[in-house]
Amino acid sequence: MPSGWYDSPMMAKNNLFLVGPMGAGKTTIGRQLAQTLKLDFFDSDHELQRRTGVDIPTIFEFEGEAGFRLREKSIIDELTQRSGIVLATGGGAVLEAENRRNLVSRGTVVFLYCSPEQQYERTLKDKNRPLLQLEDPLARLKELMSQREPLYRGLADLVVSTEHRPMQAVARDIVARLNKLADGDARWRSAE
Repeated sequence: MPSGWYDSPMMAKNNLFLVGPMGAGKTTIGRQLAQTLKLDFFDSDHELQRRTGVDIPTIFEFEGEAGFRLREKSIIDELTQRSGIVLATGGGAVLEAENRRNLVSRGTVVFLYCSPEQQYERTLKDKNRPLLQLEDPLARLKELMSQREPLYRGLADLVVSTEHRPMQAVARDIVARLNKLADGDARWRSAE
C-alpha cells in the first residue's frame, strides 16, 4: 500500500469519496483506486440496485426522483460511516445537504471533472440514465453541470479532469495528488 495519503493523520477514516457528473468515470476509477490503495469499493447506485432488486430507471418510474434521492441518502449515510472505502457516488448525490455534510466530514472528496460534451459521448447509448431519456440529452447534461458543478467544487479536496484521458492514468494521478495533499502541497485543487 502506498504511504502518504492513507497514513495521513487528516484521514481518520481512510475514506475516499468520488463525486462528479454521470459519465465522468467514477465507478471505473473508483475500482482502480480501491485496488491500488487496498480499500473496499462501493458504488452508491449499484448498492441501491442490489438492495432493491431493481434498476435505477424502475425506481424513478415508481418513486420518482424524490424517492430515489431518499434511498440514495440512506445508502450514502450508511456507507460513509464505514472505514477504509472508496465510494463512487451518483451524479446528483451532492444535491442533498446531508450527503454533502457526510461526504466532507467522513473522508477525502475527489471531484472528477468531465465536460457535458464528453459525458454525452460516454453516455449516448446508456439507457440506464433516466435523466437523459429525453429529446436533447446534451442540453440536459449542460443544465445539470451548471447546477451541480459549484456543489462538486465546494466539496472537493481534489479536482481531477477525466476529459479525454485513460482511466488508469486518472487513477495514478489521483494517488499522486492524494500523497501531495497529505504532505501539505496546496497545488492539488486545480484541475488539469
